[in-house]
Amino acid sequence: MIDRAPTRCISHLPPLCKHPDLSVIIFVKKTMPSQYNQQQVELIKEKLGRAKSIAIVDYSGTDAAEQVKLRAMIKEANGEMFVTKNTLINLAVDDEQLQESLTGMNAVVISYEDAVSALKKLFEFKDEEEKLEIKQGILLEDGKIKVLSRDEVEQLSKLPSKDELIVTLIQRIQGPAYGLVNVLNAGPRNLVYALNAIANKDN
Repeated sequence: MIDRAPTRCISHLPPLCKHPDLSVIIFVKKTMPSQYNQQQVELIKEKLGRAKSIAIVDYSGTDAAEQVKLRAMIKEANGEMFVTKNTLINLAVDDEQLQESLTGMNAVVISYEDAVSALKKLFEFKDEEEKLEIKQGILLEDGKIKVLSRDEVEQLSKLPSKDELIVTLIQRIQGPAYGLVNVLNAGPRNLVYALNAIANKDN
């Protein structure tokens, strides 16, 4: 009979297998993200750094054609829709308030142009197709993150976008003489302030 040295278990590791060295390997793999996943987390962080708002959406009820349509609508509003692992979203955002939404088949919808435009397209698609579940959202401003409920995301989507605000101002300028005279009497400096205020409202 061949004598074999007894294997030693490491007390702080979970009992994943009988061999201690293999336990270490499995434990590390379970707790340390792979290089690919680390790159994906950094990519998500980069996107969030440019975003004005995002929405977490369950797209499980949609088919491939509908997903293509939704992506196109979001892109039209200078936004983006992408799918990745829930765990990676959680690592990138690092906010416990989102954890309850990060289950199931989720997509992330990002609004880059302003906080509203891409969300308008998202709810437009939802109303047309009667699909999607809007779970939660995030409003990003001055490096700060505000987690939004589903109702708050919808309320945000109903606000006028930056383009709509600019169009409204132009219509007022081109409207009745009273409005035009008031704008001209205010002087060019105040007109510039007004335009800048609208352009920066959602920045």
